[in-house]
Amino acid sequence: MATKEDHAVSELEPLPGTFLPNGEINWDCPCLGGMPNGPCGTEFREAFSCFINSTNESKGSECVDAFNAMLGCMGKYPELYSNKSTDMNEDFEEDTTKGNDKQTVLTNSMRLRKY
Repeated sequence: MATKEDHAVSELEPLPGTFLPNGEINWDCPCLGGMPNGPCGTEFREAFSCFINSTNESKGSECVDAFNAMLGCMGKYPELYSNKSTDMNEDFEEDTTKGNDKQTVLTNSMRLRKY
């Protein structure tokens, strides 16, 4: 039988957030809203990893194709992603019509958003 001590979280060992102590992305972080595990999890992981690992001056600018693939996948599952993909598409369209370039819009969209 488990004791209180078995379930206690040490103050010295904080729960991992977006990144694990070894620097890898924590795909189980609640901050990602379950996106890595849904039917578009592969596409999300590719787009998110691309953005996080981007070294371009315009962060994430090389991730447009991965981001579009993720949005395309989300569009196939409107019952799961209708608000998420619609919001992201609207943000993308609104920002690009305001004269912002697609790379800037992508960078802003991929910042750690709660889904």
